[in-house]
Amino acid sequence: MAAHADQIRVEQINTLYRNSTQGVLGAYVAAVILISALTYGGDLPWPEAAFWLAAMHLIVLHHIAWSYFFRRAPDDELIRPLWANGFVAAAALDGVWWGCATMWLAPAYRFDEQMLTTGLALIVVASAVPAFGVYFPAFFAIYLPTTVISLAWHAYQRETLHTAVAMLIGVYIVTVYGLGRSANASFTQMLRLRFEKDALAEDLMLQKEAADQANLSKSRFLAAASHDLRQPIHALSMFVGVLSQHALNDDMRRLIVNIEGSIQAMDGLFSSLLDISRLDAGVVQPQLQSFPIGPLLERICRDYTEDATQKGLLITCCRSSAIVRSDPILLERILRNFVSNAVRHTDQGGIVVGCRRGSRLSVQVWDSGRGIATGDRDRVFDEFYQVANPERDRSKGLGLGLAIVKRLASLLDHPIELSSAVAKGSVFKLTVPIADETIVSEPHPAEPPSLALPGRLIFVIDDEPLVLEAIGGLLRSWGADVVVAGSGAEMRAQITTCTRRPDLILCDYRLRGEENGIDVIRQLQAEYNDEIPAVLITGDTAPGRLQQANDSGFLVLYKPVANSRLRATIGNLLNRPPGAM
Repeated sequence: MAAHADQIRVEQINTLYRNSTQGVLGAYVAAVILISALTYGGDLPWPEAAFWLAAMHLIVLHHIAWSYFFRRAPDDELIRPLWANGFVAAAALDGVWWGCATMWLAPAYRFDEQMLTTGLALIVVASAVPAFGVYFPAFFAIYLPTTVISLAWHAYQRETLHTAVAMLIGVYIVTVYGLGRSANASFTQMLRLRFEKDALAEDLMLQKEAADQANLSKSRFLAAASHDLRQPIHALSMFVGVLSQHALNDDMRRLIVNIEGSIQAMDGLFSSLLDISRLDAGVVQPQLQSFPIGPLLERICRDYTEDATQKGLLITCCRSSAIVRSDPILLERILRNFVSNAVRHTDQGGIVVGCRRGSRLSVQVWDSGRGIATGDRDRVFDEFYQVANPERDRSKGLGLGLAIVKRLASLLDHPIELSSAVAKGSVFKLTVPIADETIVSEPHPAEPPSLALPGRLIFVIDDEPLVLEAIGGLLRSWGADVVVAGSGAEMRAQITTCTRRPDLILCDYRLRGEENGIDVIRQLQAEYNDEIPAVLITGDTAPGRLQQANDSGFLVLYKPVANSRLRATIGNLLNRPPGAM
């Protein structure tokens, strides 16, 4: 209570002024009717009636004046005791007026008029419970004078009926006091709970903002670290590509194979991080089409048969003739992850891959593996979380697969369901819509184009000298003519002496200062007044930069770029018909 005492007091006073005006005016009207009735139908003289009405007018004006100034007071002044004390004083005047009215408005010998006056006074007190009860001193100020004066007056008469009325007023005093106290306690408790809820909500918002800021800082750090780490790995991959073009003995060949294996392992980690960032940035857009699910499942099972056989496991693929509507590449990645995890975490028995058909198709992967405890079933979809890899053994995976699966499934709107029992196995279910088409042929990948680089001129822009040397050497080893530069300005300075139009531009996205690859490529294209084929190469994983690169319209490659991927990309671009983009 102490923590919100000022807030509760201010809200009590606010409610008091807001709710009391109607009650005060109602009591005033009742007083006018009472005095009129006692004057015309009773023994109340006109001078006394005028005096009581005048007193009632002053009390009502007192209430109105306090309410007027309270509504216009600044918020920071509402906590002052002045406003509470002013209202309590006005309420006390109300109580004294109604208490004295029971003594002086009706003579003692007119019991009917006495009862009318007393009854109305007690009704006014009862009606004050909801209006004045929010602030107990104000309720007490009107309640106590009215009831005590009435009780004392009737007790003083020493007649049987008056004594009975006095006793009834005593019961009334106790009852109304309890009601007023309950109303005040309920209202105060409601205010306390509201302010505690508001405080918790504010604290939660502050914690959320802090978490969002920490997450943003983490994302910026990961993006910067990823970019800086990708640069030397990208260069190393290029250098290995150049080195492999030379005559080497068997030991050197094995060494290069080992180096390439290490590069591929690091590329796998970076690719997973990049996939997370690309999905979060919204640059991955599903290409929905209708295709048969059966060949895809058979291909996945066939690819993992050798790994399963080495562990003594049996993979069973149940045939399906269903035709689904999805992105075949993204769907295959989800299902490959399910099968890969099943093989990795199953020590005996086998894996069953199949479908159950209903209004939609449920693609299911069952295993007889170690199972997942109840507390871990949601967490396995978090980044870097692995149930049985506290030592972070890379051979057991990186803990990113299911995090990517969760994002892909959300992107495709394919719900995932996981059921598992420890030491008994797990089943992953993916719900996929069934296509309307009845005959759909499975697309076949196009043959990769041949690469013909001799005589081709390629511009390379990158702010890392090591990367420039590596990629320049690799391209020259493939027979291309290469012009390298560390910035757009440096490249424009070099081409003043170059009379040839470049066949291709390879440009890093993030250059020095405020310069970026998108602007550099467009400047070079404007320089030659031609839509020269171009590739953006980036090591960034920041969602904002990924979105900008994707929206540029240029082909984007992510560092470290495998030599085969770079070679295939260049081949595709250089073999395009003129004008095709």
